Amino acid sequence: MKSPTKPSNQNITVQSDKYQHQLLASDTYKDTLGEQTLKKFFHKPINYTYLYVDAWLNFAFGTKNNPLYHLGSLAFFLLWIVLISGLYVFVLFDTSITGAYQSVESMTEQWYLAGVMRSLHRYASDAVILVILLHIIREFSLDRYRGFRWFSWFTGVPSLWMMILLGITGYWLVWDQLAQYVAIGSSQLLDALPIFSSSMTRNFLVGNLSDRFFTLMALIHLLGLPVMLVFGLWIHVKRLTKVEIVVPRGLAIGTFLALVVLSLLKPAVSHEQANLAIVPYELNLDWFYLNVYPLLDYWTAGETWIVTIGITLLLMLMPWIPIKRTPPAAKVNLDHCNGCAQCFDDCPFDAISMQARTDGARWKREAVVNPDLCASCGICVGSCPYSNPFRHADKKLTTGIDMPEFPVAEIRSATHTALATLKGPVKILVFGCNHSADVTDADASEIATIKLACTGMIPPSFIDYVMKKGADGVFVSGCRCGDCYYRFGNRWMEKRVRAERVPHLHKKVDRQRVYLGGAAETDKAKLLREIAAFRNMLLADKQPAEKTKKEANDE
Repeated sequence: MKSPTKPSNQNITVQSDKYQHQLLASDTYKDTLGEQTLKKFFHKPINYTYLYVDAWLNFAFGTKNNPLYHLGSLAFFLLWIVLISGLYVFVLFDTSITGAYQSVESMTEQWYLAGVMRSLHRYASDAVILVILLHIIREFSLDRYRGFRWFSWFTGVPSLWMMILLGITGYWLVWDQLAQYVAIGSSQLLDALPIFSSSMTRNFLVGNLSDRFFTLMALIHLLGLPVMLVFGLWIHVKRLTKVEIVVPRGLAIGTFLALVVLSLLKPAVSHEQANLAIVPYELNLDWFYLNVYPLLDYWTAGETWIVTIGITLLLMLMPWIPIKRTPPAAKVNLDHCNGCAQCFDDCPFDAISMQARTDGARWKREAVVNPDLCASCGICVGSCPYSNPFRHADKKLTTGIDMPEFPVAEIRSATHTALATLKGPVKILVFGCNHSADVTDADASEIATIKLACTGMIPPSFIDYVMKKGADGVFVSGCRCGDCYYRFGNRWMEKRVRAERVPHLHKKVDRQRVYLGGAAETDKAKLLREIAAFRNMLLADKQPAEKTKKEANDE
């Protein structure tokens, strides 16, 4: 008997070239030289670092409160803190030139309330940028910004600049020497653009700055930019479904308490009051927002614009450097579509819509796939009630929505082939995901593996089918819990098995013989241990049953 922790050289997953081509590594979509270079030198080094940090955070906080799994919702939560604290600060703020600095200082002196609110406003604003940068790095390292995901990345860059501009105008309103430095630097940048008839820098000569100009800046900061930011964020998530903007309670409480403690231990303070008659010489920059301004000490405003615009365009064009090729989109077969809308509800990327029936069938609606939005993840296949492998056992299995590159009929055929190779006291079929740990390392005489685009494309009836065809257990290994490459694949799979989401696994199926796990590329050793433990558990449960059966036959 071969141990599952010592993979066999025999690849029992691939018993035919056709099966390998359709389910494991399509030759048509192999990485180009550019993609190989990108992944080798950029994606993988960053991704492996992220995965190790991620594992420690899972250990410390659990998958539910791991901040790396909730960077988007955490950013929204921090923006709420910025908004609420900002409104409180604005009530006490004097928008005049002479009163602005003094009103902020008065707040700072009231350390137990107004001072804390000012510090919360400052630190939450910095935390938003930090979370967004982590989000950018994470999506880049996991290659979740190219192909069908280009829209979210492309629209996210302008949203980031809106947040930075919001922070810059906030520093103006304090009207200390840092605000003076930022205001003059901003004027130099604006003067370099051919859109103003007069010099903006003139406003900051002694005696030229008016309360009217200062009130205008307050209006831009408090109303203009926030409205633009809300609109930008709405566009940013427009192609996603079930966007989570509410952070888990434990993470929200922990984040808020951390900000409050930081505000008490290190209150936000101002520089000396702005004085247009002097040039500030010692400043503590907030590098999250003011990183462009030091460039003006070495380059002209025009050169600074060229660098800034160049970096921005590079970020926005990254989804096409190089172009990511996506397999063909899902296709609807109206002869087997009853308009149940489960595929529509399960699609993570808003690629499926429901419309009035066009074929004259008795059903009211039909599913329609937008190829430009489809991720080719196959989650919709796992949602379709017609993907039941018990149907048409002697014919080709046809479902209501299917993947041209790896249809459900081929998955059933591959399942038969894999089951036929199993030998030993226990027989286990492992379903894996192309974006997680390689399950083929677990191949052995009693363990067969099948890799799919996403574990979410496995119809739950397949688990029942596999067991009735002779398997003692089914092991499903997708991405790490809460971190599915296609957002909801492992979540929907878990809910289907628990009968919390349709289509669900039949209630008569023994859940003890089904293992749902998640493993990243760096978790191979952990994955093999879990498979070995699952095998030993099945073996321990099977031996007494076989002994009892043998004794009954002897009698």
